[in-house]
Amino acid sequence: MDLPENPLSNMSTQANRLQIVFATNNAHKVEEIQAAIGPDLDVISLKQAGIDIDIPEPHDTLEANATEKSTTIHRLTGANCFSEDTGMEITALGGEPGVKSARYAGEDRSFQNNVDKVLQKLKGKPDRSARFRTVISLIWEGKEYLFQGICSGRILEAPAGDGGFGYDPIFVPDGDTRSFAQMTLEEKNKYSHRRKAADQLVEFLKTAQ
Repeated sequence: MDLPENPLSNMSTQANRLQIVFATNNAHKVEEIQAAIGPDLDVISLKQAGIDIDIPEPHDTLEANATEKSTTIHRLTGANCFSEDTGMEITALGGEPGVKSARYAGEDRSFQNNVDKVLQKLKGKPDRSARFRTVISLIWEGKEYLFQGICSGRILEAPAGDGGFGYDPIFVPDGDTRSFAQMTLEEKNKYSHRRKAADQLVEFLKTAQ
């Protein structure tokens, strides 16, 4: 694997605008984080930073997986960076799929197959309560900081909407009647677990710079 000495060295930096590597190549996550953070921080994906690596997520907690990703990128580049790990935690399923949210359907995992498995396992269960939980691991000047965001809600009996990604079509946040997949990104960010964690990240960076 070939890595540039400084993954941001060939990228233009606007005055007073900090660039930071986000340890993901999930375009949906990059878009959501950038929208949540706003214009003062330029979020750079692994691909944009010239990093070609598949980081494993072998741990049994969101915190440990987030740490694995951020420390791996920091070790390789020395750059300030952050990662996130997000899980859907469903009460009636004992917190599943949790840390396995992205690969819940096993070898056949896909957004659709993961959703189908959740709906199948919830059949006949009256309790549809669930929550999204995001953990962000930031490596800043060589030290790790963790931030958490939670969005509580419920699981629909059938998908609704064609926006978003992952479990968005079957999750309705408390305080609304629409699924995340029926909302614009701006509307989703009023409730978003990822937004709540990103807000804490931004507040930290404001004092750290």
